[in-house]
Amino acid sequence: MSSGASGSARTRYAILGCGSVGHAVAEELTERGKDVLILDRDESRVEALRDQDLNARVQDIAEPDVVDELDDRDIVLILASDVEANKAAVSAVRETGGDHYVVVRASDPVSEDELRERGADVVINPSTVIADSALQSLETGELEYMARQLAEIIEEGGDRMAILTHDNPEPDSIASATALQAIAEAFGVDADIIYSGDVGHQENRAFVNLLGIDLLARGEAPPLSEYETVAAVDLAKAAAEDLDLDVSIDIYLDHLESEVPFDARFVDVRTNVSSTSTILTKYLQEFDQSPSEAVATALLYGIRAETLDFKRDTTPADLTAAAYLHPFANHDTLEQVESPSMSPETLDVLAEAIQNREVQGSHLFSTAGFIRDREALAQAAQHLLNLEGITTTAVLGIADEKIYLAARSKDIRLNIGNVLDEAFSEMGDAAGHSTQGSLEIPLGIFTGIEASGENRDTLLHLTEEAVRRKLFDALGVEGGSGDNSNGS
Repeated sequence: MSSGASGSARTRYAILGCGSVGHAVAEELTERGKDVLILDRDESRVEALRDQDLNARVQDIAEPDVVDELDDRDIVLILASDVEANKAAVSAVRETGGDHYVVVRASDPVSEDELRERGADVVINPSTVIADSALQSLETGELEYMARQLAEIIEEGGDRMAILTHDNPEPDSIASATALQAIAEAFGVDADIIYSGDVGHQENRAFVNLLGIDLLARGEAPPLSEYETVAAVDLAKAAAEDLDLDVSIDIYLDHLESEVPFDARFVDVRTNVSSTSTILTKYLQEFDQSPSEAVATALLYGIRAETLDFKRDTTPADLTAAAYLHPFANHDTLEQVESPSMSPETLDVLAEAIQNREVQGSHLFSTAGFIRDREALAQAAQHLLNLEGITTTAVLGIADEKIYLAARSKDIRLNIGNVLDEAFSEMGDAAGHSTQGSLEIPLGIFTGIEASGENRDTLLHLTEEAVRRKLFDALGVEGGSGDNSNGS
């Protein structure tokens, strides 16, 4: 920093060029108790500034001797509307070897580049600042408008609401439903969270149990027709016709676009965030509802799970939502959720997957055989991704006369969800995104034979070969005779 900063913790500012922008900055800094020096070539303006008890001097900022006034200054803000004068001032500061922190005003993208080349630390283009501010105001206004619409539908919909999650719900879907349930209850509406499939993954079960989240299986819940309002959260992976709905959806919230758009009275799909939990956090803030410990913990975990603890596709909105939730959440509970004990079934599946692994380049394929807990496949695929040199894993298992495959990838060039969809969508249900995917195919589609005790091994072998070959072909690697690195 400049010599004037030595021995003093107080930062000293200089404003070069005090038009409307410089004047506004000078007043704000002065109100904050900062030491501000103003330099401007207009004598009458300088006099007016002095009348306001501001420290102002007459100086042409385009002249090289402007640096003589800056020796005891730490931060220099060059804010004249004359961009050529601003360029000269930046050059004068840098040519004398001063280490001031320089913020300078530009007029267009070309002058922005020129000012950076001359040594400015920060370049501000007022038109860009105004546009950013306008967009921020627009986003704030849009959220306020959407919140009013959502509130109207909840309040006018009656006393009971059903909130649907996607099949085999994951943390983001469960957390979003829990937050919407809390919002509904604040408006005097009782809401049930209803799911299909299983809450199978150990972390998901721990998540639900530790936070005391009440979920109703679809088969145990009342018919949807008995609810006055039906909401759906995080359902982009499911098509509307697959949900077997006999009622229309009133509220739909998601962070992904659905291949089959949902025809709902209220739709809020924001692809510019990475979790539906982020969207629900914004609504809690807009409704001025402080989240309970359970809701805050659920939402924070939903964001962290969906972004792989902020390592995948994280947006500024996800980070600000997480920062808001952080003081409300129970972090001991989060630690327990993220480190659940491994069940014997999961350990067996992992052991089988390690033993049966086959590696082609950086891609690993394995089979866990006939399984009881299909969620264990996902955990095995995640564990195997930690092996040295491996960037993509896929683990196959057979249960309930279906083939299940869980895949994981850390290859930034690859979207494993798209790979599974392109390779297998005509045979079964594939879902996922860039780093993880899942597949479900009717058993026998590759073999033409039904499962029985006598042909289990044959079925497994034929199925494994067919899926492995098709997956490796889709990945663009040879799958016929690879390095079978099973450690035997």
